[in-house]
Amino acid sequence: MIDAIGGEDMLSKLVNDFYDLIETIPEGRNIRRLHLRGHGLDHVRGAQFDFLSGFLGGRRYFEEKHGHMNVKLMHAHVPISEQDAENWLICMDKALAMNGLHGSEIDKLRQTFRRVALLLVNDLEDWGVSPSQTLRAGGGTA
Repeated sequence: MIDAIGGEDMLSKLVNDFYDLIETIPEGRNIRRLHLRGHGLDHVRGAQFDFLSGFLGGRRYFEEKHGHMNVKLMHAHVPISEQDAENWLICMDKALAMNGLHGSEIDKLRQTFRRVALLLVNDLEDWGVSPSQTLRAGGGTA
């Protein structure tokens, strides 16, 4: 898949465009807030590239650095609502479109991203957070 999108150069552009959207459009607001509670957006740009390279069949930079590619483990410390997942998908969809990435292979990639994003939704009540609190904090509207 990494070759289908144009290699590492296009992946780097895609990731940077994605995070530019996270930083600027309303759908990115809560995702941005969650990242700023962690290592920040500069860190996550590099980590996202490293992960997606291996995820898309290229060099497994993330695994080389961290010893795994377990996306659930990477996000276990982050309260992720269904709206956060949908907003992530909206931003990624816009980044794919901005880069002229379309067609049946990209449609399959979108489906895969959807499965993974929804897999990361966790039980907010375990975090002591109600879904309405997440929405008020910038998660969007359901």
